[in-house]
Amino acid sequence: MSGRRGARTLVGMLAGAVLGVVELVFLCVAGPVRLVPATRPTCDRIAERLLALERARLATWLGHRTAPAGGGYGFLAVRAAVGLVIGYGVAAGLFFSGLLLFGGLWDLLTGESESVPVDLPGVKVISNTGVVGLLTGGFLFVLTLTGALGAGAAERLLAGRFLGPSSQERMRRRIAELTATRSDIVRAVDDERRRIERDLHDGVQQRGIALAMLLGRAQHSADPGKAGELVAQAYTESRQLLDELRSVAWRIYPTALDELGLRAALAGIAERSSVPVTVRYGLSERPVSEIETALYFIVREAISNAIKHAGARDILVMMDEDEQTVSVTVSDDGAGGADPSGGGLSGLARRVRALDGAFTVDSPPDGPTRIAATLPKEVPCG
Repeated sequence: MSGRRGARTLVGMLAGAVLGVVELVFLCVAGPVRLVPATRPTCDRIAERLLALERARLATWLGHRTAPAGGGYGFLAVRAAVGLVIGYGVAAGLFFSGLLLFGGLWDLLTGESESVPVDLPGVKVISNTGVVGLLTGGFLFVLTLTGALGAGAAERLLAGRFLGPSSQERMRRRIAELTATRSDIVRAVDDERRRIERDLHDGVQQRGIALAMLLGRAQHSADPGKAGELVAQAYTESRQLLDELRSVAWRIYPTALDELGLRAALAGIAERSSVPVTVRYGLSERPVSEIETALYFIVREAISNAIKHAGARDILVMMDEDEQTVSVTVSDDGAGGADPSGGGLSGLARRVRALDGAFTVDSPPDGPTRIAATLPKEVPCG
């Protein structure tokens, strides 16, 4: 692993030297050219592309990922100077160490080595040019590799300083993010309360009124046959009222999620769905309560939208995990065109952001629709 890291660092330093030459040429040209206002956008676009190449080099060869925005001409100027110096040193070290190693090995294989006396205090050693070349080349290579690793660490520090936000800026962004998340949570709770109120008013309450009216008519009916018919209708209405109450309670929070876990709750969603739903559950253990609840509501809302709005005929739910995160993807073959800013999807996005997760909606006009979320395994504490 360390050898691979050293090799990647060497390649990264050499690539940095090439980029340093390009950046130096660009800065020399862009300096006077930017004095003309019309050329500034072009220069800025080129600078952004050079910065993107630097970020790709840092991520690929030095294992350092930076923010997608940041940097500028100041970073390019420092990077050009540093890249040329470091790249020249690495290239020279590799060239001379390779030359010495190859020359020493050649002398040993051809037998053309000459004796070389080495006088040390109290010690006299007679060696030959081949051995001396191999030893010197090996030492120079190790020295070059060590220098490249040190230069790589310096490059990462430089990138963190210029391409990444400062600690104060990160703190400011985090505070702003937490403030926005708190507002999102309050808004999501209010939206959920309004939806529950609509469900109760439009469904349960209306059925309760109908049930009371039927029972009242049966009570005041003088005809026993008519009264029996009204009671039978009231019984049917009461069964529908109970189903409506169970449906509202299930939409608020399913007891199966607490009692049986996420896998069973998702299986219940699939069974109640009017279209085929395939669930591929790839989690090795049960998530923590907050994450489990978020995953459940993401799947439930996505399936509901696919059936109600997209006319989907087949739905696939995939749940997976890695060492740090759990992810869920809900795909359907419906008409597409889902609006991420709609009430249901925006509520899911707020719920996911509140847990430091990522939420995406990919729904072209003709479909298919793919809703994905990635959440940390541990609940963030702010």
